Amino acid sequence: MDFPKILILIQPFTNNTGGGITLSNLFKGWPKNKLAVASLPGLINTNIVTDICDTYYQLGEKEMTWKFPFNMIKRKYTSGLLDFHNHSVQEIVPKKSKLRSRVLINYVEPSLKWLGLMETIYKLDLSEKFCKWLDEYQPDIIYAQAHGRNRVRFCSRVKQYTNKPMVFHMMDDWPEFVRGESIFGKYWEKVVDKEFKKLLEVSDLHLGISELMEVEYLRRYNIQFKAFHNPIDFDFWKKGQKSNWQINGEYPKILYAGRMGLGIEKSLKLLAEAISIINKKSGRSIQFILQVAEKKKWMNKFKCIKHRPFVPYEQLPEKFGEADILYLPYDFSEKAVKFIKYSMPTKASEYMISGTPILIFAPGDTALVNYAEKYHWAKVVKDENIEELVNSVEKLLDCPEERERYGKSAILLAKDKHEAFKVRNDFRKALISVIE
Repeated sequence: MDFPKILILIQPFTNNTGGGITLSNLFKGWPKNKLAVASLPGLINTNIVTDICDTYYQLGEKEMTWKFPFNMIKRKYTSGLLDFHNHSVQEIVPKKSKLRSRVLINYVEPSLKWLGLMETIYKLDLSEKFCKWLDEYQPDIIYAQAHGRNRVRFCSRVKQYTNKPMVFHMMDDWPEFVRGESIFGKYWEKVVDKEFKKLLEVSDLHLGISELMEVEYLRRYNIQFKAFHNPIDFDFWKKGQKSNWQINGEYPKILYAGRMGLGIEKSLKLLAEAISIINKKSGRSIQFILQVAEKKKWMNKFKCIKHRPFVPYEQLPEKFGEADILYLPYDFSEKAVKFIKYSMPTKASEYMISGTPILIFAPGDTALVNYAEKYHWAKVVKDENIEELVNSVEKLLDCPEERERYGKSAILLAKDKHEAFKVRNDFRKALISVIE
């Protein structure tokens, strides 16, 4: 069986999240009629891509039930198949109030999480309609990404109902983050740990996102995980690939492209401070380009910062190749480290193949630093020390030999471990193994 029929739970194919991009790159080339996704309304948005899969079952009001009074105020979403075959994503996905979304994300949901209520006010379960669709679709394999108690339990129930082989893919170490989310964190940590272990027990294959996650999860759960990170298409990325490591003109450019928020923002500010120090003492005009969704107020404090909104994915090879340094940061707070310790940024392999020298600013016990030091593909700063950050930026700009060494090393590693054809083939074989 070259391409088994797959049911993907929770994570949709998207172009704006790590899980969605990784999913898209892993399943690219799979026959469309052998892929289907069952996902939540909150995850189905205008960033959905339908070129790889256009069969989506929306887990709506029949599968997701809310307790009073939330059932009175929550928006109702229809359960069932979305017609992406005949309609565009923009036509199907309802427009959401930005104010309503901002209030929910910034105030309501954090409050409910802190009170330990978020996972109790709703239930995600199999409906009669969803079960009927499962019977009609008849997948060969269930592939799941899940974050949170209700989603984990839902995946276990789908496995139980279908009795099909299940592959579970872990993107980040979210169970370690549960204790600090609420005042009842210790209680929820035990509950979530029990539910998560149950899902691992019923899963037939366990995938992770980094080599360090493999090691840690074997120790923690006594289960062998196999790492699958974001693969890259060489033909797509080589159009912007760097072959000359001299600085581009009199305005060196350091680029960060990606999300803001937990695990990132403080380290972006620190680099801006480091660049300001360098510019002031040397008279240089280093630019720090932040290619992020929105411009934050704190960015206005730094003359070196140039905000750039997200660009189309097709333009990323050129944008990454034009930069003189690509910045790959994490925050150093205990809360942030718990969340990202065993994760691997989706853009890491994309940064590598660009050939642009990479500067990693992250704690030494993270999977990212472990991977960089093991294979020597980036310059690493492991201490939250602005002087060390200043020295590393200066050296990476002023030493052509070091720039070229890191650039070439990253390209070679990308070709060896992240080339799309090779990774997809290994991924397909791994999934087929659960049937055999």
